[in-house]
Parts: sequence; structure tokens; C-alpha cells
Amino acid sequence: MIDPLQAFLEAHSLQGPLFPSTSRYYGLPAGVHQTADGRSLMYVTRRFVPPPERFALLQEHAVVEGDRLDNVAHHYIGDPQQYWRICDGNGAMRPDEMIEEIGRLLRITLPEGIPGQHDA
Repeated sequence: MIDPLQAFLEAHSLQGPLFPSTSRYYGLPAGVHQTADGRSLMYVTRRFVPPPERFALLQEHAVVEGDRLDNVAHHYIGDPQQYWRICDGNGAMRPDEMIEEIGRLLRITLPEGIPGQHDA
């Protein structure tokens, strides 16, 4: 069965986002690769981790034994699936590296582009 909304969007060259607004991939465009045999393969373009200085610091969290990044995200952000925001705020490519060192200070930040108060 054809989704009427998707058919309308395709017919009018309108595309909704590929990922929800809470995803680290939200807003990334899709690319299309043409294979030698004429097939079109769709893919999501590369996402680069933004520099940590683009994020306004709210507070820091000292890693303790047994910390999990999803639980830290839930505690500070209210959503365990937003762990990637902590990764971005710390310039981390690998989420697991964030909690390997006990005592490491994790930056808990506002989303990219939202300015914070320097006197907070």
C-alpha cells in the first residue's frame, strides 16, 4: 500500500527529514550513488562531530564506577537516547570512551548553537 503523504511529497519534490529532530542525524541530506549497473543507492551524508567550543556549558559530571552514558543523559537531559549530545559536547567519536576513566569530567552542555549565560 502506498502512503498518501509520502506519494504527495515525492510528487511535489518535497522531502521530510530522514530522521526525527532528536536524532544526531537530523537535517543531514541524503545522497544517491549510481552503480555501474544503473541502480540507485541512497545513503545519509557524513556527519562531523562539531567542535566542543560550539556548546555552552551547563555543568560537569564526574564519571563514577558503573556509570553508563545513557543513564547520565537521562539524569541531565531527561532522555537516555540523547547520550550523543554529551558525546558532541565533549568532542567524542566513541560513546564508550566517555566513561572509561573514573573521575573524568564530562561536559553537560546546551544543544549546539544555543548560547548560554556566562554568569550562570
